[in-house]
Amino acid sequence: MRRGIILMNLGSPDSTSVSDVRKYLNEFLMDGRVIDSPLLLRTILVKGIITPFRAPKSAEAYHSIWTKDGSPLVHITWQLRDALQKIVKEPVEVAMRYGNPTMKAAYDKLLGKNPDLQEVVLLPLYPHYAMSSYETAVAHAEEVHKKGGYPFRIKTIPPFYNNPDYITALAASIKPYLGNGHLLFSYHSIPERHIHKSDTTGHHCLKVENCCSVASPAHKTCYRHQCYETTRLVAAALRLAPEEYSVSFQSKLGRSAWLTPATTTRMDELPKEGIKKLMVVCPSFVSDCLETLEEVAIREKENFMKAGGEEYTFIPCMNTQTAWVETVKGWVEG
Repeated sequence: MRRGIILMNLGSPDSTSVSDVRKYLNEFLMDGRVIDSPLLLRTILVKGIITPFRAPKSAEAYHSIWTKDGSPLVHITWQLRDALQKIVKEPVEVAMRYGNPTMKAAYDKLLGKNPDLQEVVLLPLYPHYAMSSYETAVAHAEEVHKKGGYPFRIKTIPPFYNNPDYITALAASIKPYLGNGHLLFSYHSIPERHIHKSDTTGHHCLKVENCCSVASPAHKTCYRHQCYETTRLVAAALRLAPEEYSVSFQSKLGRSAWLTPATTTRMDELPKEGIKKLMVVCPSFVSDCLETLEEVAIREKENFMKAGGEEYTFIPCMNTQTAWVETVKGWVEG
């Protein structure tokens, strides 16, 4: 079978200029699966309020982590592609959900390399299912595929939050840092209403006591459950005692109820609870980006130290670590 592979990540502005950041934020936040308000209200919120206010601040944040190769997220994804291409025979391309390179560009490149292409293996680089990440990535890939009338079919790799190979690779990336204090798993937060919307049963998520621990078909699309399951499995792999780790959620946007406890809040609370040495890992991401390099590695460290913390260790994402590259190889060739 003639196949190609696409690694799909979130995306990034083309530069740190306010205009490029504004363009990126508009595309990102106007996605109805990210801000799920009616179109008119979403347009007013995003283009009239959020983007004009956030673009200059976000541009400064991006500038603080920008490299000579540009966006860390985009560059690392290309590095992952290069590492994977060395060990698989199928052509590999990169696409971003927002910004460049686009999904259409990735499809066109693969088709240009092989006009007889029969199947594209799509790997959305999101471990957990959420309507604002994995779901929108897959829906966008399918929409572009249908609109373009491409002759090949798409085979999509499902969320891998509990995949044994992923757990092993993630645990291996954390293990060298153990011994430097309490381990905090900081996941990207999402609105609680997204949890309710993704509940296929309509009556389980955030409605049943200990809902993430009570077996339910809803867990297949429940981001919160999947985050806690990743944590449980990694903690078991690393043989961590319950008091040695905890979970929080970062990157809240807006005033509505989002998943808690908030990472920022925990940075203030942990030293008061006697935890003065902290390690933070961000399993929502497989590639380091603004939310890990600027928010967690810089700003949250400042918050923790100001609150009385003594040592703070940021654990990088898996990026292009050998175990992760080998894991991806196994999935796309399977």
